[in-house]
Amino acid sequence: MKIYDWPTGPYPARVRIALAEKNLLSSVEFVPINLWKGEHKTPGFLAKNYSGTLPVLELDNGDNGICLAECTAITVYLDALVGEPTLTGRTPLEKGMIQMMTKRAEIEMLDAISVYFHHATPGLGPDVEVYQNREWGLRQRDKALRGMHYFDGVLKKQPFIAGEAFSMADIAVIGGFIFAKAVELPIPQECEALLAWFARMQERPSVRAQLSIVPPKH
Repeated sequence: MKIYDWPTGPYPARVRIALAEKNLLSSVEFVPINLWKGEHKTPGFLAKNYSGTLPVLELDNGDNGICLAECTAITVYLDALVGEPTLTGRTPLEKGMIQMMTKRAEIEMLDAISVYFHHATPGLGPDVEVYQNREWGLRQRDKALRGMHYFDGVLKKQPFIAGEAFSMADIAVIGGFIFAKAVELPIPQECEALLAWFARMQERPSVRAQLSIVPPKH
């Protein structure tokens, strides 16, 4: 398998953590796509992923070079490829809860920070950011902060984002933290449960493994 990504991207980090959880990092060839140079918007890359986003998983020739995009879709594939530990749930209720909380993590936090980055900061630079709406970006920043308070409330009642076990939903929120740090958006100090959860997540071997393959210069 090949993974097209960028070492410091918060969305690629989600798949790297999933790969580490499934003990599959050594089975993947990572192909860097330079976001700062707009390589994810070139015709060659768009042929692999119409959306022009990272990461993308490309299966080997035995699977006719099929490409999977979107972090959730890639994680679902990896979870089915290797049974344990599961990241997407075992029972119907677990699966439903994990899908719901993963989507909330994306909408309420991760994607909102992405909009803030692309619209209310210099983003990837003038050559890539051809349109920006600062007001919209700031609105999404505030939405992300509200999302952090929401997840803080969730974690006051349970140890993980979707319940009693680490899952794809936790990985999505970790991605949000990585993006928040990149755009210097501090997590509110009153979100004590969320901050304590993230401190625990940083000690998790899969999170450490993901960070260990980021080039030191980044």
